[in-house]
Amino acid sequence: MKYVTTPIYYPNGDPHIGHAYTTILGDVLKRVANMNGEDTFYTTGVDEHGQKIQAAIEKSGLSEQEFLDNKADVFKSLFDSLDIQYDFFVRTTADKHIKVVQEFLQKIYESGYIVKKKYSGLYCEGCEMFKRESDLDEHGNCPDHQKKPIVVEEENYFFRLEPFRDWLVEHIKNNPEWIQPKYFATEILNMLKEPLEDLCISRPVSRVKMGVPLPFDDKYVTYIWFDALVNYVSSIYEKPNKDQLWANSVHLMGKDIIKPHCIYWPIMLKAMGLEPVHKVLVHGFLTGESGIKMSKSIGNVVDPVKVINTVGTDALRMFMSTNVSDRDIAVSERNITEFYQLMANNIGNLHMRSCKLLEKYKSNVVPDAKLTDEDSQLLTQISNSLSSALKSVTNFAEISALSNALLQACSEVNSYVSRKEPWSMAKRLPETQDELDSCLYTLMDSLRIIAIALYPIAPNTAKKILDTLQIDQADITVVNVVPAKLQAGVQIKEASILFPKLAVDSTEK
Repeated sequence: MKYVTTPIYYPNGDPHIGHAYTTILGDVLKRVANMNGEDTFYTTGVDEHGQKIQAAIEKSGLSEQEFLDNKADVFKSLFDSLDIQYDFFVRTTADKHIKVVQEFLQKIYESGYIVKKKYSGLYCEGCEMFKRESDLDEHGNCPDHQKKPIVVEEENYFFRLEPFRDWLVEHIKNNPEWIQPKYFATEILNMLKEPLEDLCISRPVSRVKMGVPLPFDDKYVTYIWFDALVNYVSSIYEKPNKDQLWANSVHLMGKDIIKPHCIYWPIMLKAMGLEPVHKVLVHGFLTGESGIKMSKSIGNVVDPVKVINTVGTDALRMFMSTNVSDRDIAVSERNITEFYQLMANNIGNLHMRSCKLLEKYKSNVVPDAKLTDEDSQLLTQISNSLSSALKSVTNFAEISALSNALLQACSEVNSYVSRKEPWSMAKRLPETQDELDSCLYTLMDSLRIIAIALYPIAPNTAKKILDTLQIDQADITVVNVVPAKLQAGVQIKEASILFPKLAVDSTEK
């Protein structure tokens, strides 16, 4: 059984398309695993502690609980509209989570790795993290938030990281698949070339009250990153199969948070006597048209709700799946709308023209055909390609490969229709009857194969195609991505338009 997690998101504002990005990818991984017969426990959620949350609550005029409940519901609503099949929604104000955080703190404190001392440093309020001058850009700004950090001087508790540095270096070198893509592992190893500074793991209650109280000093709350990272353990803490889940755990994240996940977190786990997460998958940023990482604080975000209202859920899911990369990708309403048109011309066109041909020449009944060698070869080719892609999906690059394989399969079948010209065959009946039946069967079975493989990425579209073909959702498995499995004699339903013409051409915006 696999355990897939997204980061937990700050609900100090409304979710943006970056939150949709990682969460969609996690859902694709879960659905593919399920199609391959593997159970998956998938978590996402919100991080409800820290200075930014506290400031947002004070600004809102709502009570703490009202604000947090409202924001959690906004994130849940977005994920529901994206057809995210999460199994557990994390909230760090939950009693269960707080209990596990305090257990971590107490055990590490008793081990002697937590010390109290005064500290002065540059603090980025956006990252809620102390920065070195080398972390800043040429203007002295945090590169992610385009804002200068402030100087903070106070007494706090610190977690000693340096005693674990050599162990972590060896772990990375001995487990080359741990961080993917591998050059992010190289980036972490470069960070580990120098001694690690102690990690400040507390904030005084006088400055930040939104946090988990330290179990050994109630004048302090837990640093937000220490608190948030523990969610990966607290989410499965009471599950009887937690050891099996942890042994097959996969953390998904953007490249901006690899330091806490790949340095702080494994060291925290080691100090607790626990194994590191099994695998870390890292993707690049979504950027606005200016090339700067999308951020609520900068204001260059794309509203996923607006995008869904314009092009629907599946177009956004497939856009993200096709373009996922370890590099940064520019995202705008314009290029998502252009991708919608690609899906309409590719998948939508294949579905409609195939069904219309069957309606016209066989009264919507799938023919009992003896396939020609050419037709059999086409079905074998696309089923082998898509089956192989589905069996391979364990990281972000393979999600993109599956999505592109689907688009390629649709293009090949569309080209096949244009090349075979079944309408010309129909003019030469009855001598072309067998050839026409083979062609029509090939089109309908191609639709079936493509729809099953499409399901983890664009589930609504896949289900519409399969419903047209009278195929039960129980058949959505990788083992059914094989040629010539469509039952002859089935009367298909009238095809619906999968990607209706947009009321407003967003490409003109």
